[in-house]
Amino acid sequence: MSSISAIGVSGANAATTRMDVAAHNIANVQTEKFQRQVVNQQSQASGGVSTSVAQAQEIGPDLAKDLIEQKMATYSYRANLRSIQADQQMMGSLLDIKA
Repeated sequence: MSSISAIGVSGANAATTRMDVAAHNIANVQTEKFQRQVVNQQSQASGGVSTSVAQAQEIGPDLAKDLIEQKMATYSYRANLRSIQADQQMMGSLLDIKA
């Protein structure tokens, strides 16, 4: 796997984590004294991102924030998938030229 694809996979995995956490928060919106979870992302020196899940500072739901987070995670996932596809197409073109 090329470094471009590895970075794309890393970003797609981070988007999946963000989507999972937002879904968890939305599912528990009516749970009494529920403390939301948040995803922390950090760029890696070698490329890509790492994620960690932590408890939010405040207690209680924030439905609007979680719905927006789901939408943003969807866009991020699609963008990372596009970078993987572009890398594969570019590699295929290079192989065609070499053949």
